[in-house]
Amino acid sequence: MSSDPWGRVDETGTVYVRTAEGEVVVGSWQAGSPEEALAYFERKYEGLVVEIGLLERRVRTTDLSAKDAQAAIDHLRAQVDEHHAVGDLDALRGRLDKLVATVESRREERKVQKAKQTDEAKHAKEALVAEAEELAQSEQWRSAGERLRALVDTWKGLPRLDRKSDDELWHRFSHARSAFSKRRQAHFASLDAQREDARKVKEKLVVEAEALSGSTDWGTTAARYRDLMAEWKAAGRAQREAEDELWNRFRGAQDVFFAARSEVFAERDAEQTENLKLKEELAVEAEKILPVTDLKAARAAFRAVNERWEAIGHVPRDARPKVEGRMHAVERAIQEAEETEWRRTNPEARARAAGLTGQLQDAVDKLHRQIDAARAAGNDSKADKLARELEGRQALLDQALKGLEEFGG
Repeated sequence: MSSDPWGRVDETGTVYVRTAEGEVVVGSWQAGSPEEALAYFERKYEGLVVEIGLLERRVRTTDLSAKDAQAAIDHLRAQVDEHHAVGDLDALRGRLDKLVATVESRREERKVQKAKQTDEAKHAKEALVAEAEELAQSEQWRSAGERLRALVDTWKGLPRLDRKSDDELWHRFSHARSAFSKRRQAHFASLDAQREDARKVKEKLVVEAEALSGSTDWGTTAARYRDLMAEWKAAGRAQREAEDELWNRFRGAQDVFFAARSEVFAERDAEQTENLKLKEELAVEAEKILPVTDLKAARAAFRAVNERWEAIGHVPRDARPKVEGRMHAVERAIQEAEETEWRRTNPEARARAAGLTGQLQDAVDKLHRQIDAARAAGNDSKADKLARELEGRQALLDQALKGLEEFGG
């Protein structure tokens, strides 16, 4: 008979293993010595030890599911309970019991973790729904559309909830996206209609602009082009391709007109610059008439200069006031000389001036006599008062005499 601390082989070749409940038959061995029988069943025990150790490591270090872990434990427990190995089977059962407790603990942890993840997923999806419903009212079509697409990708990355909760949230989420899409489609449909209206308006503006491009009515046509540009801006934008094509035609028509106008204006400016030079020369000639000493000769000279002046034509607008002012100054001087001559040769005016002068002279002479009488009577106060009156009358007389001199004395 052969034995070791955990088993023995009796005379009949029966192999036993010792357990806490007593000896249990492991099997029968007839092929060799008892030592070989024990060694065989001890190797089977070591195999169980290795398998249990591997399972313990998997449970501890991997994400092996509780279900798969329990199945593996049950499989190993069945092998231990079959008593086909020699060794400390009770210790193996103890290790398996601990492993069951570990798996259960892991199961609870995962259950709590899953509940937490589910709760987080629910809050995350509710937040996505709330944002989607807010975006559904936005008119930032591009950015809001891009954000809604990003929310869909985020939603797909979140774990599913229970079917009822998940379906309800998805329905709200999907409804918000649909509402935004409908509003966006309606907006762009309206925009397309507006752009089509703008295209029709701008086509009419282009036709008129092209018809005006050959006009030589520079002022009126330029003003109309400004009006057309204002109407163009007010019409809004057409579709991009139509907008570009119409604008090129519209701008091209204006360019033709304004280029022709610029060419004509350049020629006109050159002509007016030459006219200014000629009129400045005439202004110098006219200014030599002054001062007027011979009114008849001055009138004739000015008339001759003015006739040549009128024949010259326009000068640049900004230079016109100055050069015309010089001619007007000469003309005014001649007119003033004419007025002075008329006053001098007017008999009625001369008679009135002479009459006024005589009256003033009589008044002055009378005041002189009154002053002398007052002095002689010793009435200095009256004399002083009359003297002050005399000063005023004398000033009027001096002025009247001066006027009379203009009539030739």
